[in-house]
Amino acid sequence: MGTLDWLVVGGYFFVMVGIGWWSRGRIANVVDFFTAGGKMPWWLSGISHHMSGYSAVMFVAFASEAYRLGLTVYVWWALTIGIGIGIGAFLFAARWNRLRSKHGVASPLEYLARRYNVPAQQLMAWSGSVLKVVDIAAKWSAVAILLRGFAGVPIWVGILVVGVVTMIYSVMGGLWADALTDFGQFIIQGAAGIVMFVAVAAHFGGLQFMWEIWDKLPAANSEPLREPYTATFFMALFVIKTLEYNGGMWNLAQRYMAAPSGREAKRSAILSAVLWLVWPLILFFPMWAAPLIVPDLLNAGDAYIELGKVMLPAGMIGLVLAGFFSHTMAMVSSDANVITAVITRDILPRMWKGARRLTEAAQLKLARITTFSFIGLSMLMAVSLDTNGGVLKVVVDLVAATMGPIAVPLMLGMLPWFRRMGPTAAISSTLGGLSVWAVLYISQQTGVAVAKEALVAYPLLTSLVLFLVVGLVKPERSTQRDELIDSLSSDEADKPTEPETVRARA
Repeated sequence: MGTLDWLVVGGYFFVMVGIGWWSRGRIANVVDFFTAGGKMPWWLSGISHHMSGYSAVMFVAFASEAYRLGLTVYVWWALTIGIGIGIGAFLFAARWNRLRSKHGVASPLEYLARRYNVPAQQLMAWSGSVLKVVDIAAKWSAVAILLRGFAGVPIWVGILVVGVVTMIYSVMGGLWADALTDFGQFIIQGAAGIVMFVAVAAHFGGLQFMWEIWDKLPAANSEPLREPYTATFFMALFVIKTLEYNGGMWNLAQRYMAAPSGREAKRSAILSAVLWLVWPLILFFPMWAAPLIVPDLLNAGDAYIELGKVMLPAGMIGLVLAGFFSHTMAMVSSDANVITAVITRDILPRMWKGARRLTEAAQLKLARITTFSFIGLSMLMAVSLDTNGGVLKVVVDLVAATMGPIAVPLMLGMLPWFRRMGPTAAISSTLGGLSVWAVLYISQQTGVAVAKEALVAYPLLTSLVLFLVVGLVKPERSTQRDELIDSLSSDEADKPTEPETVRARA
């Protein structure tokens, strides 16, 4: 990297901190910090939803799979997410928004105490919080690997630099800062992605490279699914991503909650779905062509780095690297915000009664301290994470495999078709799915051959079956739960009532 590249990266960091400082003035209370007060325009909510869904892992782990295996990574990853969000636009997006507008919910898990009970809420809160720390640690490692590859910066220094910048604007500006930096990052990574795409197209003499490269690559590279990504893996991941990207990944639920209404939340989901179907193609085509430009790489995880060194002029490497940062910082800042919401709204009040008596100013201060602590802990974990193939393993084997058991009762609990399922079904579903994953994962670590599709599909299937069967055998339907579920069906007020929050009713 040259001086111009470093200036581009430094300027990017400066702008991100500036946005955080500006957003600080829009935060009056903890509700503003976590949900932007329900005032976020639908298009900003949709772009933020899209940007918060992937990170620099895209340019390390998934780029590696695109380099090695070809088309399949788009099919089992981006395509499942895009279609899943499109389905969720009609099932989940508006319901998340109505939890905020009708029930004062500021955390995606806050409604669970009333929908099921406090133990069910706490089980999912603790399980998901631990999972997120590990997930974000993997993403810090991914962006640090890229920084090391382009500039020779040690892994720990890369984690520290990117982490501190993210920490500053996240602590200051809350969800408003997240969304506004998401938009800025959307512009930056858009420019970076197009620069790389155009450079590769020019190398091959035009846009015809998009269909001509497949004749020059191994025949298997054009197959929609290939080992180890089988049809079973695809179907399991499709269900997981549908749940995950419609709110099972808690920070994405926040984007729907931040829109002005359920109708606007639905529009934001449709925008995000379209972006997921189209934009990854722009990012992946250079990687699909990379074996023809930088062949025989010993470490496929360096594919995007080596391609950038060959194809990009001075200054453009800095822009592309800023695009890498943008992905990770967008996801981490939004994850930090939602984990803070879960901790301060759902976990701490059950552990410390004094948390319920805090003033608005004290609650906001606590939220900022928790955000700082979460990001710091994830950075410490990232420093110790295995970076030689460990990133994809964490993202798929751990995060994707355990997301289903946590998301099944959270997401299906909002839908009227599952109103019979109560706290026993929810707890059984989560514990059963996580237990199956633990057995498979431990077996894998001890040398037992466990297929990737089994590690992802079996915990999800167990969770779904237990949720349905236990709910049917032991239905726990109640008037209070029915009222909550029915209230999420439309934006119109059900009947005049005094304002109350789910917490007050729980």
